[in-house]
Amino acid sequence: MAKMIFVNLPVKDVEASIAFYQAIGATKDERFSQPDKAASMQVSDTIVFMLLSHDFFAGFSPKPIADAHQSTEVLLCLSQDSREAVDAITEAAAKAGGKADIRPPQDHGFMYGRSFEDPDGHIFEPMYMDLDAALAAMGGQTQAA
Repeated sequence: MAKMIFVNLPVKDVEASIAFYQAIGATKDERFSQPDKAASMQVSDTIVFMLLSHDFFAGFSPKPIADAHQSTEVLLCLSQDSREAVDAITEAAAKAGGKADIRPPQDHGFMYGRSFEDPDGHIFEPMYMDLDAALAAMGGQTQAA
């Protein structure tokens, strides 16, 4: 089985969050969802966002839930297949109630990225990278620094 990542996100309104995540391309997996409590939103074969009501989420951590509108809790970078896909997901997020371009778009030639917040303030950074061009820009470096 491939390694997977399950990103658990506290949300104020599970049903509204489901609509937002569907608008940016996620698919709800009913098998792991409970009305008004939790929703399993599949982004790819290996990435799942678990949208959890604040009460349900609180049962998994002794720490208080961060207000993502007031502080940065995490940056979630999602690779995309093209620059156009970066633009499309960012624009879909804005149309679905999120906030697009919370910082200026980044264009480094070989890498292009934008950003958006979901309705709960969680920050996403969709990006496209031409790996060959990125490696060429780094002088063909293939080892981590």
